Amino acid sequence: MTISGGKRSAGLLMYRRRDNIEILLVHPGGPFWAGKDEGAWSLPKGLVNPGEDELLAAIREFEEETGFPAEGEFLALSPLRQPSGKVILAWAFEGDCDAEHTKSNLFTMEWPPRSGKMAEFPEADRAGWFDLESAKAKIIKGQRGFIEEFERLMK
Repeated sequence: MTISGGKRSAGLLMYRRRDNIEILLVHPGGPFWAGKDEGAWSLPKGLVNPGEDELLAAIREFEEETGFPAEGEFLALSPLRQPSGKVILAWAFEGDCDAEHTKSNLFTMEWPPRSGKMAEFPEADRAGWFDLESAKAKIIKGQRGFIEEFERLMK
């Protein structure tokens, strides 16, 4: 399935097999997301630069937001258009990492608003492993389709 037009982001759905299949999600950093949990988590993802290979962008973004390399076989999932019009492309891959030791890059924004002061925040302030049902509750609504498709493919 191809969706064209608008900004494109690319990300990775890392999964591991324990008693159940678990998915790694990241919690967005910064003051807007600070008090939000259910429906606030995301796949590690980010914008695709002009002319950049989308899978390589997803691998780069995963490493930037978690501090861990992404290696293995990547299974393309169907792109999802977000309410903002942005299209997110995602790939699933099997891997493992210690979510307690994720290290994200930083972004800068004016904070507090209209203060003229700039502050730095991590793109992802934490990461966690979630079983499929918990992951569907935690992830941002517009990305839930990635988990649902992944779940169908794993059956």
